[in-house]
Amino acid sequence: IRLTLSSLLGNCRRIGSIATIMAMSLGRTVLARAARRSLSSSSRYNINNNASILGGAFNNNSRWFSSYPPHEVVGMPSLSPTMESGTIAAWNLGEGDSFNAGDSICTVETDKATVDFEAQDEGVVAKIIVQAGGGEIPCGTPILVTVEDEADVPSFKDFVVEAAAPATAPVEAAPTPAPTPVAAAPTPAAAPAAAAPTGERVLASPRAHTLAKEKGYGEISALRIVGTGPGGRIIAQDVLEYEPSTAPAPVVAETTTAAAATPAAAAPAAAAASTPLPEPVQGPGYTDYSLPTSAMELASRLHTSKQNVPHYYLSIDLSLESLMELRSSLNSTMKLDENDGGISVNDLLMKAAAAAMKTVPAANASWMENFIRVYDSVDINVVVGNGSSLYAPVIRDAGRRGLKALSDDVAAATAVVEGEEGSDPTTVPGFGDVGTFTMVNLGMFGVKSAAPIIREPQACALALGVIENRIVPNDDAESEEIYKESVMMTATLSCDHRVVDGAVGAQWLSAFKNHVENPVTLLL
Repeated sequence: IRLTLSSLLGNCRRIGSIATIMAMSLGRTVLARAARRSLSSSSRYNINNNASILGGAFNNNSRWFSSYPPHEVVGMPSLSPTMESGTIAAWNLGEGDSFNAGDSICTVETDKATVDFEAQDEGVVAKIIVQAGGGEIPCGTPILVTVEDEADVPSFKDFVVEAAAPATAPVEAAPTPAPTPVAAAPTPAAAPAAAAPTGERVLASPRAHTLAKEKGYGEISALRIVGTGPGGRIIAQDVLEYEPSTAPAPVVAETTTAAAATPAAAAPAAAAASTPLPEPVQGPGYTDYSLPTSAMELASRLHTSKQNVPHYYLSIDLSLESLMELRSSLNSTMKLDENDGGISVNDLLMKAAAAAMKTVPAANASWMENFIRVYDSVDINVVVGNGSSLYAPVIRDAGRRGLKALSDDVAAATAVVEGEEGSDPTTVPGFGDVGTFTMVNLGMFGVKSAAPIIREPQACALALGVIENRIVPNDDAESEEIYKESVMMTATLSCDHRVVDGAVGAQWLSAFKNHVENPVTLLL
């Protein structure tokens, strides 16, 4: 009995100690909350270093100004590692509404997605600073004010953004790495601003590109839109406010006749194209080389396309023996100059691609978000040059024009890339424009096949490999040889699956193969 009583007394003492500890902890919590709420309104700084209500979007060192109760100034959150700005699509809470952890405060629309800004703790919305649909807001810019006590909400009726400026200063200092690339590119970006319609690089968000196509404006590079985003970047709001009727007429350099008709407007573009590049900059263990604006424009388009377009690839082997024979026959009947190489294999392959588009017109199309646009004319971008001298001039209406005319356009574009004296990009038809299809030939580098990146808004791109002799099965029934030697090439078609599915892509390659291996059909 003594042992049992002693054990019970020991357990009671332990239980009493635990209860005492819990009571002390609860008392400290209650006192701390009471102390925070009773702080004098003259306090200048928020000394509460606990996690803020909405996580990283709150500044844990937000000031308490003498005219306002304790509060938190919330900046536009950075909801992804690459987010620089966003638009408030809708407020899911109003002023005076309370929220708990996990509640959606507002819906934020970025260039890439629409996401909810969720709370991580409880609080009350005291003031909405930026209304929904007010345009793009840089990360860190104040958008609302929160408090802990609902009774403090009326005090923020006249709260203004200027009063929140000291609170947002640390927020603005956080994303210092973001402006670095923008500041590094003012020199090359300055030239395109005045000559955007000539195909030079245009800094624009992916959503701005999408809106331009949705509204039927076409490519942003063909519009005269002044960007209001960071570093002069064109944002979605700029496209929404764009009015073609009030915009200056773009400079059309599609033909030499048009360029001659507007010499004053074409002069700045020609001057920009002929401006020499800065000298390479030496650094500790590296060298920086400047790029021409056309190369930066092409790189920007490919980067955007690779992110937005769901690529897939189809390859096929082609026999070129009949095509080579037709080329020799055509060149022998033409009176060629010493510097005229005549019709090339690439010219014939381009014509075959245009003929295949006539057979399968669904491949000569573009994705326009809520509809697909099929083009009547086949305008082919032919990639020429390499490195910083990489260009993709467009050859217009390749399906209806003759081989010699196509060959002359390609030769003119190649002459510009090679930098022949007197060459001027503005005199080449469609230099820097975007067509409906792209071709790239890597055979000169010994590459057997490649998977090209599609250039938006196109739906297909074709890569051609090296021409080589291969041993293939002999299809001649009268021959005793099982195998034969044949001139072959591998062609790879990249397709946008939103526009061209696998069956359509296969049909196009089949039509292309038929025209290449039966080149007489190209003359029809």
